[in-house]
Amino acid sequence: MKNIYPFKSKVGYEQRRYQMQQEPRLVWLTGLSGSGKSTLALRLEHHLFHQGYKVFLLDGDNIRNGLCRDLSFTQQDRKENMRRVAEVANLMLEAGMVVICAFISPYEEERELARHIVGPERFTEVYINCSLRVCEQRDTKGLYAKARQGLIKEFTGISAPYEVPQNPHLILNTDQEKIDDSLQKLVTLVEPQLRLQQRMKAAM
Repeated sequence: MKNIYPFKSKVGYEQRRYQMQQEPRLVWLTGLSGSGKSTLALRLEHHLFHQGYKVFLLDGDNIRNGLCRDLSFTQQDRKENMRRVAEVANLMLEAGMVVICAFISPYEEERELARHIVGPERFTEVYINCSLRVCEQRDTKGLYAKARQGLIKEFTGISAPYEVPQNPHLILNTDQEKIDDSLQKLVTLVEPQLRLQQRMKAAM
């Protein structure tokens, strides 16, 4: 951009990795509202934190309440929402953190954008697969009912589409298995990715 001159820190990415003693990673949970994304994300964050990892959770409702409160739910605004989230996550990765994102993120284009921003080598996509019927049964907020009444526009699964991920790293069928079983599969995938890989240590 014109008249914008990003500066480079005197502390490098490799130095931050070694100080943190972990591989920075973005774990992206996608799926319908009510599929179990936030529940699994919270439990994964809790597990990793108590294993000593420096981890932080970014959740859809929290982001919409602050950083992205000016955005609607049109496809264009959804994409901008994901772009902002991915840029924040990227900054946190550069600081050496592990980041968990729990977002419906219904469009493949949005998820691909996030992957591009943080780099595919630091991006883990997890599809939380749950039937619409079960998601509606779990709907404690009454959002699906309002969407079916036309009170909520552009609601994913009712009046807006959800594009199923084509090549996620993991699929969790939360309408068919217990939450503890889903969590164990998630931990088994993610935790090895966070262990510090030996590279040439940058001068501290």
